[in-house]
Amino acid sequence: MIKALFKAFALRWKSYRHRFVPWIALNLQKNERTLRQVKDRSRDKLVEDEEVLRALVCLFTRLLKRQRELPRSTPVPAERDALMLNALGFCVARKRSSLPFAGNGVFVTQGRAPKGTVVAMYPGTIYQAGEPIFFQSIRNPFVFRCIDGVLIDGNDRAISKTVYRSCSGRDRLGPFPLSDCSWLTSDPVNPLAVGQYVNNCSNEKAANVCYQEYDVPRRFPLELRRFLPNVNYRADTRRPLRCVVLVSLRDIDCGEELFSNYYTIVH
Repeated sequence: MIKALFKAFALRWKSYRHRFVPWIALNLQKNERTLRQVKDRSRDKLVEDEEVLRALVCLFTRLLKRQRELPRSTPVPAERDALMLNALGFCVARKRSSLPFAGNGVFVTQGRAPKGTVVAMYPGTIYQAGEPIFFQSIRNPFVFRCIDGVLIDGNDRAISKTVYRSCSGRDRLGPFPLSDCSWLTSDPVNPLAVGQYVNNCSNEKAANVCYQEYDVPRRFPLELRRFLPNVNYRADTRRPLRCVVLVSLRDIDCGEELFSNYYTIVH
């Protein structure tokens, strides 16, 4: 019994330790490759916002065309893979990680993702400073903190799932949905909405993607917003919708797993 409890604790600790600041501080020297250094967040962008916009619009336009052609059916994974491969030149999918005890991970399953390409999005509810996230954060390893303190809850279960669905149903503009809920299932319509399952790098497995904050511009096509996997906790039309995309740090070949940096030092 004690052995089983210790094993369960060890598994949870391996998942949580990269979010535990004292552990990170004590292991800086031993784990230098797991840290991302940022000198100026306003200029520390691997890809310009215009290129992020172009990639999202390119993929979402194809998804919308397919929905209009077959409005009563959901595209099967093979169809989404074909649309993504045609739009971006590669496909990503969630499956069992190559790391022991890591659970799920994200892999390039077709084609090649060139350096400086948007390869995934981090879905979830967006919380500004002071907005309530205490209960949602309990035993939740999917809360992502942006450099400016904005939080994204990428958990697709429990209360986090309920909150996201509620906020997404609230935010509509006439007949137009402004966000996507399908990432809460195992079969997301937007194939990029798997970024919360990208595992942390290690000294043996170097990071091949990094997180980049992206505020959706007002000129983002209204009819394509239905594929955005993010929603604000509180409705606020004055501030742009915060998204986080994952960008490739090098060319990533078919069959490779994506690894990111969970911890960033801001100078």
